[in-house]
Amino acid sequence: MDRTLRHVQALTERAIAHTLGVSNGVVHGYLRRARLAGLSWPLPEGMDDEGLELLLFPAPKAASQSPSRPVPDWGYVEKELRRRGVTRVLLWEEYRAANPDGFGYTWFCTTFEAWKERARPTMRQTHLGGEKVFVDFAGDTIDIFDPVTGEAHAMKLFVATMGASNYTYAEACPSESLPDWIGVHTKLFTFLGGVPKFVVCDNLKAAVTPRSLRPRSQPDLRRDGEPLRHRGTRGETATPEG
Repeated sequence: MDRTLRHVQALTERAIAHTLGVSNGVVHGYLRRARLAGLSWPLPEGMDDEGLELLLFPAPKAASQSPSRPVPDWGYVEKELRRRGVTRVLLWEEYRAANPDGFGYTWFCTTFEAWKERARPTMRQTHLGGEKVFVDFAGDTIDIFDPVTGEAHAMKLFVATMGASNYTYAEACPSESLPDWIGVHTKLFTFLGGVPKFVVCDNLKAAVTPRSLRPRSQPDLRRDGEPLRHRGTRGETATPEG
């Protein structure tokens, strides 16, 4: 679009940025990428948006790859990142320990992201404003310190995010018990200033554990969701199983 404006209307980069509602740096960056890719206007016949994006944003290349500087096993990296407490920094440090002349951390991250784009296609979802709020308890506990005594209290972190806007609410709770579950949703709806149509639980333990095996302290989404629906939430509290 900016190439069209510049060549057809002879606009400056500043004018293009104002027209498109972006910064001058964004326009300059796109034009620089177009020059590096050898693009000119009009674009070659048959070039679609995907092909243009690949030319403007090519995947990082290991130009100096050698036996002492191998490319990491990205499948292993992705698998390890699913484990609790494993980060990219730790995996990169492990890679560099085995390959002292290996690639740097920035290259490691950008190339891994490019590999994921090719290896694992994503599914796009469309959310209507105010329709769904996604809720979950974070896996790890967090410590809340008493400002007077300095005593640490282990707390569960409740997180809720609206589907369309990613508007987020988070609160530390003493536990995942029924009273805390109901109470934190009451505060959530007050914070949002209203109630969504659906509350979607992301793999909540109480949603997938058979009722006969579930302690009474854990919430039952069908039975204990009534207080939430009485506040105006329409429909059932949804689970990953539907």
